[in-house]
Amino acid sequence: MMTKVSCSNCGILLFLLIALLIRTAEATASATPTLASLVTIISTSNTWDHDISITHSNKMKLKHQRTTHNLDFLDDLRQKYGHQPVFLQSVEEIALSLVPIFEDPIDGAFYLRAFLAMTEPERIIAFRVPWEDDHGNLHFNRGWRVEFSSVLGPYKGGLRFHPTVDEGVLKFLGFEQIFKNALTGLPMGGGKGGSDFNPKGKSEAEIRRFCQAFMTELFRYLHPSTDVPAGVLTGKSALFGGSPLRPEATGYGLVYITQLAMQQRFERSMEGLRCAISGCGNVAQYAAKKLIELGSKVMTLSDSDGVFFFESGMTAQDLDIVMECKNKKRGRLSSLDGKLSGKYIEKKSPWQLDVAFDIALPSATQNEIDEDGAALLVKNGIMALSEGANLPTNLDAQDIIRAHPEIVYLPGKASNAGGVGVSGSEMSQNSQRLTWTEEKVDRKLQDMMANIYCQMEAVTITGGTFEEGANRAAFVKVAHAMRELGWVE
Repeated sequence: MMTKVSCSNCGILLFLLIALLIRTAEATASATPTLASLVTIISTSNTWDHDISITHSNKMKLKHQRTTHNLDFLDDLRQKYGHQPVFLQSVEEIALSLVPIFEDPIDGAFYLRAFLAMTEPERIIAFRVPWEDDHGNLHFNRGWRVEFSSVLGPYKGGLRFHPTVDEGVLKFLGFEQIFKNALTGLPMGGGKGGSDFNPKGKSEAEIRRFCQAFMTELFRYLHPSTDVPAGVLTGKSALFGGSPLRPEATGYGLVYITQLAMQQRFERSMEGLRCAISGCGNVAQYAAKKLIELGSKVMTLSDSDGVFFFESGMTAQDLDIVMECKNKKRGRLSSLDGKLSGKYIEKKSPWQLDVAFDIALPSATQNEIDEDGAALLVKNGIMALSEGANLPTNLDAQDIIRAHPEIVYLPGKASNAGGVGVSGSEMSQNSQRLTWTEEKVDRKLQDMMANIYCQMEAVTITGGTFEEGANRAAFVKVAHAMRELGWVE
């Protein structure tokens, strides 16, 4: 059972952030609109008014609230990378949280210079990946490794193989990884890699030949002290140096930090809470497993073809059947229709169901929750949105969630950091030629998620949100490291 959070580092972080806000407020006291934009005033009302109508005018108003922030400093980036919208989206999402820091009268200019430096990767490696199918035909795919930031340590971040992967998608993932890794407290920089290769429909032999060809091109740029991709050099089998709980870590960590939020904000345990999960990969599976252990009701799992809805909550037996289907048979959820206690709904996602959920845990892919999905969640009384995927809530949906500060919004860079955190511990175990017990890894994972929660909560005390807390705490750490190394003055 997780206990009340306490963190000695929170005092230092809180002091720094309060000082920044006070200095900015004093310097701009005569400019009321500017001051109002610095601190988001969290409503003290305990009433839950979810009866909203998202009309066209309401949508435009929410978008206007986002665009009124002065983000002109991103114009050059927008001109250069207009063909990479998801990367620009991730930059803007973080920039919105940092406006008060950029307006600090003493260090604001430095922070802005540091942020703009962070938006440009240190290095992008692109290469051809030739591989042979089972019939002897030669195929070619593109491969990339975006080495974004090494200021805190070696580049760290996984590899994504999917037909939608391109340089822009990997830049978005690598940029998010900088701040996610900073929040873990481990000495890791940010990076991401992958290929537009589609594993679906491929045999195991074809996938193996592709991976061998991919690593034949990439290996020369990797080293334990410079670049350590997750999924290849960490995330290994326990038979040859992998860490216990690495497959479970992202999903377990997602639940641990959500559990803390429910305890601290609502004084609620997880027992009986109705949880909607999207996706059915590692994150979704192990989040569901931990929620079931805690007595929560897992209401949904989904894939790109449809969603399973469990009116009375998913059972442990249901989850075992899903894991066998997805992990061993590599099947679709539709093949389980009639074999689980839930109902399969074709061509729908959890965010299209007009059902009351207490907690939403989007764990499938980026931008899966749009403004209509967010409006539906709000209408039905959602208490918390905790992201298991990277940037699964698009900008318009974020606006709707932000308009309801009574909803706890835990951004992915914080809530899904458990996976890379345990990957970092795997690096430590490998360096020491040791293997920790599952219990030790789980304790460290819980402690790490508690520390991340503490960093976010420090900002909420000053009137900010958990989202702003995650972005500001991570950014300030990276920016100060850049200053101390002389990278930015």
